[in-house]
Amino acid sequence: MESHSRPLRVLVVGTGFIAAQHAAAIHAEPRLDLAGVVDVDPGRAAAASRANGGVPAYTDLAEALAETRADGCVVCTPNDTHAGIAVQVAEAGAHLLIEKPLATDVAGARRAVDAFAAAGRVLMPAHSHRHYDYARTVRDVLLSGELGTVDLVRLSILGGWIWPDWRGWMLDPARSGGHALHNGVHLLDLVTWWTGDTPETVYARGRRQTAAELGIYDYLEMTVGFAGGATAVCEMSRGHRPASFARRDVMVVGTGGLLTLPWDAEAGTVTDESGTALLPPGGGDGFAAQMAAWADAVEGGAPAVTGADGLLAVAMGVAAERSIATGEPVRVADVLKEAA
Repeated sequence: MESHSRPLRVLVVGTGFIAAQHAAAIHAEPRLDLAGVVDVDPGRAAAASRANGGVPAYTDLAEALAETRADGCVVCTPNDTHAGIAVQVAEAGAHLLIEKPLATDVAGARRAVDAFAAAGRVLMPAHSHRHYDYARTVRDVLLSGELGTVDLVRLSILGGWIWPDWRGWMLDPARSGGHALHNGVHLLDLVTWWTGDTPETVYARGRRQTAAELGIYDYLEMTVGFAGGATAVCEMSRGHRPASFARRDVMVVGTGGLLTLPWDAEAGTVTDESGTALLPPGGGDGFAAQMAAWADAVEGGAPAVTGADGLLAVAMGVAAERSIATGEPVRVADVLKEAA
């Protein structure tokens, strides 16, 4: 376990939309201190500095790491930069919390995992949904055994609010890896975490819900087949209209009962042979919980999300994109072998 007499100094790398939520989580975590912000665009770096009390701003990560002697980095840059930045951070001897996906391909994700294994530092992919109350509630119920053996998971995350005007690098498949990697990976990771099983196949279909000219499918249907026999049906969109629409539904069917969880603010239910019981409502700050989990891991605790988890999620996202392209199920093991 690492022992620190002072808060860990952390750089936020990349200052786009999601970086503000990570910075707020750092400010809320007493074991961490924001040491500076990094962005290749000097204007954005300066704006982020002003928004965070005038912390040092940099346009070069190597310079920022050297000058601040940062203990760790939170990386929020475009997806196609993740693998290279992760390796750079590992070689600098710093810990890393990195936005999902860990990389846009399996080879890049594996390079990142290997670099942190060699450096002995903490690598935690930011699969933030694992840290929200709804996800923890489902996980806790499944671990309790109340539902028995899981047969079916259905997870829908639908909405249009997050990309209302359809612009930015995430619409470029070469930069994002495609929508299955950029946002679909949340669902693929969650259903794997919930079942605790090995994903064998991914079959996916995509649709351009909002505009045919988009370079990505903004609406996805992804079906995961697990080694233990369970099936997960994942549905996600960022193109629903009205753009203000947001909806999340969870249903898990097991040999011992049924769990439904329609929304954070509403209590879910578990139904078994003894009747129906309410689950506690929840609405905590997932980003704050995620940052605290990363600090725990840096102090010697087990990472809430491992590099191997991030690598597997990338392989599943790649499998989903390939399945959309070919119309056929894709074996996850085959994708993982490519960069072994």
